[in-house]
Amino acid sequence: MTDVGVIGLGAMGLGMAQSLRRAGHLPHVCDARPSVAQAFAQDGGTACPTPAALGRHCQVVISVVVNAAQTEDVLFGPEGLLKTLAPGSLFIMCSTVDPNWSMALEGRLAQHQLLYLDAPISGGAAKAARGEITMMTGGCAQSHALAQPYLDAMAAKVYKLGPAGAGSKVKIVNQLLAGVHIAAAAEAMALGLREGLDPAALYEVITNSAGNSWMFENRMTQVVTGDYSPLSAVDIFVKDLGLVLDTARATKFPLPLSATAHQMFMQASAAGLGGEGDSAVIKIFPGIDLPTPGQKTSS
Repeated sequence: MTDVGVIGLGAMGLGMAQSLRRAGHLPHVCDARPSVAQAFAQDGGTACPTPAALGRHCQVVISVVVNAAQTEDVLFGPEGLLKTLAPGSLFIMCSTVDPNWSMALEGRLAQHQLLYLDAPISGGAAKAARGEITMMTGGCAQSHALAQPYLDAMAAKVYKLGPAGAGSKVKIVNQLLAGVHIAAAAEAMALGLREGLDPAALYEVITNSAGNSWMFENRMTQVVTGDYSPLSAVDIFVKDLGLVLDTARATKFPLPLSATAHQMFMQASAAGLGGEGDSAVIKIFPGIDLPTPGQKTSS
């Protein structure tokens, strides 16, 4: 049993911490919502009030916060990890960020004698809870070796893709596809609703036809049930598709579908839907009768 830190107990981070605990590790957890960390610790583990407090106990820390700005605060803030992490410790960064920022972070941490693993994640909350996420990693051999027991506990697939930044580059491509697929799924479902089709019947046919995608199958259930509880919010794709476009813009590479999808999520966010599940992007389409919770449809 080994101590390991997890910072950020959102939809993914909570499941990852549970998977580490189930594998026999001793998680020290920290979240911006102290009650969430304390609730986790009731079943095993230790709740820490700050990243600095967590860093006193762990040689390996896994960060599952939202973005680069939050990661900066976790590391370099007034109560950040750099105040307490011992030399030779490893910081595993699982957020979706600009690959160039990730590459630079490795050098910044090296100045403090800390190791770094660029390790974005994918798979959703259910797979995180089962220890079956996909991890896209980039870093040196020493970082990978130190991280391996923890990656094995959290992930079904761990891809070693090259130096720091390589994982973030692959995640950017993944998010391009995920965002475009959700936008396309919403557009298709909206057209079906506008044409008077029963949403449950349409969902059943498409998920058994060539037009299906993982995102249609996973996200359009929210439309059918009228429940837009955020597994991943609209504003996540405002951020992530923004990173996709920023990455491509640096080399003047055109991404017309990504740009359109980004505008759709931006429109949804501007309409006050940013905190809803990303399938709520369907609400930007006019003249459609969306199902509501408890509404009966045919199957």
